[in-house]
Amino acid sequence: MARLFGTDGVRGVANAELTCDLAFKLGQAAVAFQGKTILVGKDTRLSGDMLESAVAAGVMSMGGTALLAGIVPTPAIALLVRELVCDGGVVISASHNPPEYNGIKLFDNAGFKLPDAVEDEIEAFVAAGGAAPADLPAGDAVGVALPVEEACELYIAHAVATVADEGIDFSGLKVALDVGHGASCMTSPEALRRLGADVTVINEDFDGTDINVQCGSTHLGPVRDLVSEIGADVGIAHDGDADRVMLVDARGNEIDGDVVEAVCAIDLKERGLLAGNAAVSTVMCNLGLSHALRDAGIELVQTKVGDRYVLEAMRENGYVIGGEQSGHMIFLEHNSTGDGLVTALQFLAACKRAGKSVAEAAAVMTRFPQALVNVQVRDKHALEGSQAVAQAVAAAEAELGENGRVIIRPSGTEPCVRVMVEASEADVAERHARAIAAVVEAEL
Repeated sequence: MARLFGTDGVRGVANAELTCDLAFKLGQAAVAFQGKTILVGKDTRLSGDMLESAVAAGVMSMGGTALLAGIVPTPAIALLVRELVCDGGVVISASHNPPEYNGIKLFDNAGFKLPDAVEDEIEAFVAAGGAAPADLPAGDAVGVALPVEEACELYIAHAVATVADEGIDFSGLKVALDVGHGASCMTSPEALRRLGADVTVINEDFDGTDINVQCGSTHLGPVRDLVSEIGADVGIAHDGDADRVMLVDARGNEIDGDVVEAVCAIDLKERGLLAGNAAVSTVMCNLGLSHALRDAGIELVQTKVGDRYVLEAMRENGYVIGGEQSGHMIFLEHNSTGDGLVTALQFLAACKRAGKSVAEAAAVMTRFPQALVNVQVRDKHALEGSQAVAQAVAAAEAELGENGRVIIRPSGTEPCVRVMVEASEADVAERHARAIAAVVEAEL
């Protein structure tokens, strides 16, 4: 049986896989495993109201208080759990997934996602049917739901302060912003305007069925078009719950999480704020990030794929910056999870401090071409013991030297092996990726 919790909470098609019954039990679990006061937020999906009601009912059935923050970005819940002294938080969102999906992710009282061990306990609780009826409070012992009227304002003020307190503003900066019909429509335009930016927003409305549809951080076409149309200095695009961000420069060139991390890590080092003289990313980051940080005298710590592993390495070693190529960036001094708005503000502040345009700042990193081939296999776990595959990888690495690398790993969700090769030239990367993939296909 598949694990209930994925890498970022519980997800599925709303009312089919992610049902009200499941949401109710997860609300109960939040109280049972975390405490009586639970903060609940959601993105703009049509199913958000339904699942919010079910989660809140679960909280109240345990005698807890459900604080309803309404439509807010995921990082706002991570922040406000601490600010409002809650026992835990729940976000109802499927992040960058299509509108028919939704998800439920839980945060502890410090705004961190729950560890695997606690998720396993919650899964067992849910599988057992939730709280036993005999253990539930009755009558005037049941809980209540209370609105949090200033949730967005508290988050906006916090995000703005991360740069304004250092005397930074964005006067004269023309920004094209795509909020993807998602939760950041409530926060990012206002935050940027408070900092003096001239902001033009698209996809700011929502009807619950348009979140992430051909827009936002996974579809940069609309923000590129807007940058060109208005002559913007930068384009910013969020996913549905705004825990990530992607940018484009004035010419529409993509600036992904690797580039943002390079720029911001170097900025932190120059200001004496880069704890441990290191930044954290995953093994799938672009080789260009490694080279850019190496040239700046910064160590790159690499983890397994997944922001939870990035965060784990940061917390264990006291590092302050980590992220993924997808634009999921963590600035641990400012928030306990990926924060698309804070990331955008920190990047723009780094550009301003350096006195450079967005494109000039991004030039600190040269992206290596990547070739990715997914190979369908009978047994992905046989990869580890295959000498033929190991020899093919070693041969490619020997030829690439320092100007390339090979990453080969079994998929965490599909019966396939992912072969990724980076090289200084696209055709070289493609040639090696295809050659290794052919060996994987023959052997596995």
